[in-house]
Amino acid sequence: MGLISSMMESLRFKDTIIYKESCELQDKYDALKKLSEEYPNNNDIKEEMMIIKKGLNGENEVLYQLKKANIGMYVIRDFKLEYEDMTAQVDFVLITPVYTYYIECKNLLGNIFVNEKGDFIREYVYNGQKVKKGMYSPLRQVEAQREVIKKFWASRRNKLLKMLQTQSFDKYRKVLVVVANQETILNTTKAPKDMKYKVLRADALVRQLKYDYDHRDKDEILLSQKNMETGAKSYLDVCAKENIDYYKFYKEKYCIKENKLLKDKMIEFRNKKALKKSIPLHYIFDDDELEILIKFQPKSVDELKNLNILTPIKIKLHGKEIIEELNKINN
Repeated sequence: MGLISSMMESLRFKDTIIYKESCELQDKYDALKKLSEEYPNNNDIKEEMMIIKKGLNGENEVLYQLKKANIGMYVIRDFKLEYEDMTAQVDFVLITPVYTYYIECKNLLGNIFVNEKGDFIREYVYNGQKVKKGMYSPLRQVEAQREVIKKFWASRRNKLLKMLQTQSFDKYRKVLVVVANQETILNTTKAPKDMKYKVLRADALVRQLKYDYDHRDKDEILLSQKNMETGAKSYLDVCAKENIDYYKFYKEKYCIKENKLLKDKMIEFRNKKALKKSIPLHYIFDDDELEILIKFQPKSVDELKNLNILTPIKIKLHGKEIIEELNKINN
């Protein structure tokens, strides 16, 4: 590298600019966390939270690696494009001086092997037994997303630009699969040669980006920061906006059916007790108090007192049996 080239290289933009950091996984997790506080005994919510949290941790690990890359890039997280009857969803779009990358992030328990056919095989331990099974190829998945994006951009060009872009699109839009779990063993020794550099661990991501940059064609024209910024804006402009109320979505999915069952059983309990004691139903708890009982589901008489759901006399006369019934239903 000559003196002038060395000076230019030292002055080159090398920051990582996050143009879009919000993501659907975070919205889902926040909604589930809120619901878990309202429905602490709902195991479906806890299980969904655990799955979402793993994916979120994986993406955050990738983002952490990118922030310290020192290459010069613009990052768009959770890019979603809708075109005709197709949808492309990519965990990360990176716009660097030479290439644009579409990244699919995986954060899985166990180890991943890629065989000579390019098939992904996952190994993990379940109930003390080693499980080995195939999984849908995340590489084919992200390549399919790239095809949708290619068709979309081609639809917006005239015939000449469409032909030129179609010919060079795959060369300058690379796909990568990043395995984010630091404990996962990734074995690609038997994978087809052209796949080896496309499937990597998170801690090898920046190294691959730098390798691609250093081994670019000698006559390659590097994008300026302004060019990269323009490219990032073009992706943001077409990124589909999510307007999903995940709190409502998960509540309908996991809580309404459970609440109805709990409510029916507590009404049955109240009816039997009122009949046995020959007292009005509201002497035990009224309908408004029932709704609050179902929402908070106290596990002890002390918790029932602290929540101020029932009057002291109701707690004294019926509190112990109410708690026993709630715990019996939940268990």
